[in-house]
Amino acid sequence: MTAAETPLAGPPVLARRPGRGRLEAPSLVHLAADAVRQRILSGQLAPGDRLVEERLTDELGISRPPLREALRLLQQEGLIETRPRRGSVVTTLTDQDVYEILTLRSALERLGVELGVPVRDPERLEVCRRALRRMEECAEAEDRGALVRSAYDFHSSIVALAGHRRLDESYAAVQQQVMLCMARNLYTREHEYEDLPTHVARHRHLLEVIEAGDPDAVLAELAVHGERSFLKR
Repeated sequence: MTAAETPLAGPPVLARRPGRGRLEAPSLVHLAADAVRQRILSGQLAPGDRLVEERLTDELGISRPPLREALRLLQQEGLIETRPRRGSVVTTLTDQDVYEILTLRSALERLGVELGVPVRDPERLEVCRRALRRMEECAEAEDRGALVRSAYDFHSSIVALAGHRRLDESYAAVQQQVMLCMARNLYTREHEYEDLPTHVARHRHLLEVIEAGDPDAVLAELAVHGERSFLKR
């Protein structure tokens, strides 16, 4: 198992406490969860890798209680599994897992396109463009973990074109599973898959079709896009 030599450091990002006006730093638990999540999505922790608590506490500079809470959060998200006598390991997606996540994602995105294209709110389209620009920046920096997150944000912005709150919430509910699928495609047996600039170029083309305003054309491109994104193993 490999892991980045990245301790929890840097200025905290302030978050607003629900129901109150005060700002507070995110908890150590959430910072630790973010750090481990990044390692999983970047491929530094591969499917099936065991998460050794002693090693992670040393690398992250934290004690075991917040780390264990962080691992519980990641288990709830479906990114890790806890197995008898093995402890926590990075989730390994089966072909059936990928099929289920893909078909659910595709159904939600199709509904977003059917309700949201042609785009009537220019700001919603600008959100798509910003997400694509972040993808381009991540590809240029060869930051694979950040690219997975930005690609999810791009697809989420397509769903958001519909202006449908419950649809947005349904898509967000499978966020981590979708990103794990994306990571699986980018980092597992990588030589069989497209390079990062090509990956971004496909998303750029999808956005161009959305901007043209023909929902049928977008749905056709989205179907091909999905087939290319989730290749058979």
